[in-house]
Amino acid sequence: MQPLLLLNVVGLTSRLIGEFTPRLAEFARQGFVQPLRNIVPAVTCSVQASMLTGLTPEQHGIVGNGWLFRELAEVWFWRQSNRLVGGERLWEAAKRHDPDFRCANLFWWYNMASSHDFGATPRPIYKADGRKLPDCHTKPAAWRDRLTAELGTFPLFHFWGPATSIASSRWIAEASKLAIADFRPSLLLSYLPHLDYDLQRHGPDLSHPAVRQSLRDIDAVAGDLIAHARENGYRVMLVSEYGITPVSRAVHLNRHLREAGLLQVRHEAGAEILDPSQCRAFAVADHQIAHVYLQPGLGARQMAEVEDVLRSIPGVAGVWQGRARGELGLNHERAGDLVALAEDDAWFSYYYWLDDARAPDFARTVDIHRKPGYDPAELFIDPNIRFPKLAVASRLAKRMLGMRSLMDVIGLDAGIVKGSHGLLARDAADAALLISDCPPACDGELSVTDIKSLALQAMFGADAAQAGQEARGLVGSP
Repeated sequence: MQPLLLLNVVGLTSRLIGEFTPRLAEFARQGFVQPLRNIVPAVTCSVQASMLTGLTPEQHGIVGNGWLFRELAEVWFWRQSNRLVGGERLWEAAKRHDPDFRCANLFWWYNMASSHDFGATPRPIYKADGRKLPDCHTKPAAWRDRLTAELGTFPLFHFWGPATSIASSRWIAEASKLAIADFRPSLLLSYLPHLDYDLQRHGPDLSHPAVRQSLRDIDAVAGDLIAHARENGYRVMLVSEYGITPVSRAVHLNRHLREAGLLQVRHEAGAEILDPSQCRAFAVADHQIAHVYLQPGLGARQMAEVEDVLRSIPGVAGVWQGRARGELGLNHERAGDLVALAEDDAWFSYYYWLDDARAPDFARTVDIHRKPGYDPAELFIDPNIRFPKLAVASRLAKRMLGMRSLMDVIGLDAGIVKGSHGLLARDAADAALLISDCPPACDGELSVTDIKSLALQAMFGADAAQAGQEARGLVGSP
């Protein structure tokens, strides 16, 4: 059995490899490079689940980074339990070939309650007074102390939010090296998110200084990890989940649905809170896709009314309902009753209020769990704040003194976002990517759903890859 590093460098495309990524360019020159056909939606949780199971979203059930949990009538994003994912995982297939096979999963999503052997994932400490403290969850639990002692506390605020930097990806890369030293896993999954940040802030613009620096930064970190893994006898498969596309407009589906009388809110202490239980229709926005959920019992005429509203909104490229969602690979009970896709230069916000003065308090904070949709504005400090460092420092000082203080430094201008993803790439140069030092034993187009079998082939040979293809039946499907 050949040990393998499966390295996920988010947002990397062949168009971005070159002058500013010399180490990755050299790795690509020496190995096998091919764009990957993606699934819809091309977002983190869905693509990672497809890579690790070989299945589409309508088979493994991960229809986005979040969805409406119908039984709860609540929208939940960024859940962590691997039990949400249907299908046989890559490491489970590998253990059928070698009972001694061991997998370490570092920061790929759905990391908790999983059958892998070793793992680490972000897990903040939420204090009763509202504070959020950086931390991580590990398997085994004691490994967290080892990581913290060697690397310091996981830099959560560099992992997401306006302070994101290379620090979190560097920490994960160093933790990956420790995993090799401590566990010698047969398969090491490592996730480096850094490149995604500035590509969403500024778009995939190689003339932008911040984008150039992000490329240099991830090149250094990923190149070092690749070299370390190869020195320790690992083959390397580098993948990316998607490419970022430039966008110029945010589309507020929920505001249109509200103006049409379809969306309802609760009034709480002067703010408006989306009320899924009372809405005839509302959208769970996730980059360039939206799942639109209807009140149970609505008839065909009322569904057609909602579809007409959606189709009339500038920036909406298409709407699929019912079984037609299968054309997107999304005919699953978790998906919206209607699924909307954005035009190439647009993305969907979750905003539902019509007056910013009525926006909920969490809208101006980094709060990935409370917002009923994805919010890339969390990558920016509100540009209307004149002295942003002073604003953050003053709020932190209040918290250190034991006072409650809302970290309300995120703006409500969605137009500030310049990059998004979720759709299929128009150009192969902007698609998800595979770079490998172990070329596949097959020719032709490859998909993100082929990563599982390609990894098995790299570790066990072509027979294992064929077995992986045959094992695409669902196991414990949600």
